[in-house]
Amino acid sequence: MRDLARGFGYLLKGQRWVARHGRWWGFGMIPALITVVGYAAALVVLFFWTDDVIAWATPFADDWSAPWLGVFRGALSILFVATCLFLAIISFTAVTLLVGQPFYESLSEQVDRSEGGTVPDSGMSVWAELWIGLREAIALLIRVTLWSVLFFALGFIPAVGQTVVPVLAFCVTGFFLTEEVTSIALLRRGVLLTERRRMLRSRRLLSLGFGVPLALLYLLPLVAVFLMPGAVAGGTLLVRDLTGENEEIPQGETAAGPAGALNGA
Repeated sequence: MRDLARGFGYLLKGQRWVARHGRWWGFGMIPALITVVGYAAALVVLFFWTDDVIAWATPFADDWSAPWLGVFRGALSILFVATCLFLAIISFTAVTLLVGQPFYESLSEQVDRSEGGTVPDSGMSVWAELWIGLREAIALLIRVTLWSVLFFALGFIPAVGQTVVPVLAFCVTGFFLTEEVTSIALLRRGVLLTERRRMLRSRRLLSLGFGVPLALLYLLPLVAVFLMPGAVAGGTLLVRDLTGENEEIPQGETAAGPAGALNGA
């Protein structure tokens, strides 16, 4: 349980870091604001058409008598909206990181510099990192879509679908968010998607402590715009914990030791 609190602590520390560095916070909100405008427009259109989508998908229920028709399609509408929000929360972070990749990478480097004085470098070009980021974002969205279909189906289970399933959905969302916001700092250390998942799973409670509160906060309108820079800063601090860089450096070793060892792995 200590890791759970520690993960939440890194989320708070990241927000405090950008609050002390207002310039980074201000610039970091620009990519998030651009993304949120597009998402808001898409979600508004989608929600207005929810009833029509559900009616189109369930023609077999057209002849059902009241109140069963309303109850059935109302429950499906709630599940549909919840699934869309699940997809939006995860994909929002991925798209924002792609839109603002050069800036968020600079922000992450500055956090490393302020903490340890050294900045790990993958040695890859900006275009290579962008390509890897795009490829990993697509892989993540495929996984998220599969989870969304699963949760949508489980939502039909009486009682469990309305209690246990939403909790599990937020835990999965939180883990995915942690995976995304740590991707920039870990990619600079030469850690790609498969290894990144392994590292985060090895400290699952740390990942959930960071990501679940962030997922809950992202449900509030426009909050994601303000939290995004701090989330990247907090993710960098969390990565330093995962790689052991926050530990005291022994005599005769440099601060780049853990990162270098990881890159060479």
